[in-house]
Amino acid sequence: MIGRLKQCSPHAILPAVAALFLMLVPAAGGSAEVKELRVSAIPDEAPTELLRKFQPLAAYLEAQLGMKVKFIPLLDYAATVEALAAKKVEMVWYGGFTHVQARRRTGNALALVQRLEDTAFHSKFIANADSGITSLGDLKGKTFTFGSVSSTSGHLMPRYYLLKQGVVPERDFGKFSYSGAHDATAKWVESGKVQAGVLNESVWQKLLEAGKVDPSKVKVIWTTPPYFDYNWTVRGDLDRLLQSKIVKAFLTLDEANPEQKKILDLQRTRGYVIATEDDYRGIEEAATAAGLLK
Repeated sequence: MIGRLKQCSPHAILPAVAALFLMLVPAAGGSAEVKELRVSAIPDEAPTELLRKFQPLAAYLEAQLGMKVKFIPLLDYAATVEALAAKKVEMVWYGGFTHVQARRRTGNALALVQRLEDTAFHSKFIANADSGITSLGDLKGKTFTFGSVSSTSGHLMPRYYLLKQGVVPERDFGKFSYSGAHDATAKWVESGKVQAGVLNESVWQKLLEAGKVDPSKVKVIWTTPPYFDYNWTVRGDLDRLLQSKIVKAFLTLDEANPEQKKILDLQRTRGYVIATEDDYRGIEEAATAAGLLK
């Protein structure tokens, strides 16, 4: 199993989180102080949806950190990595693969926290109801779409598991493409633009709940085993005390608080836990095995 479930409550470790986190962060780094926290996210959904999800979280972080928090929209996954490397942003919402890429690009990017759900995340393979596809083996000769090339749940891990099943996209699919985002993948499959595709389970569930995808026209044919995925990553040189405050702010979010529950619901989580670099070793190994990382 690529991922392992963390058996801890975020609130159970709050009293010692600041001291623990400061012990985990390398003493040589984390000295750059900032007056404004510039935050971005991989564009795995429509820009309007990303902003809608972030605004309440930004207001909460501003109150917790005592500084302005500004969202910086970026066009693609690679741009988020370059922005972090160029110190144009301090924190980014990354998928596991993009985090690994950012870590390699900067040398010190640091995963701070992840949702409880990201400790055992999944991808959903979906097919148009009229395609006749009921299993991964049926994908051979069919049209297929991944999400973004750099997406963990929309490309890397699905490709990794396809290869383990003996399905090579370049050899076995009739034609494959990249939709660029999870919600776009669902719409492409539903409309018949492609016969099948893959997207992250959280977006799939959200689309179903919102009535934005018709389950009579598109169906899940396979779910991947669990793996680590999304996390909030910061520049490694960011002030260590600020890093600790950010961690504490996320771990403090509590479903029992109505206003905080709204934030958690928008982020599609029950709460956050501390992330470690060890969590993403499996993602790095899978990327190397799939030929996406050298």
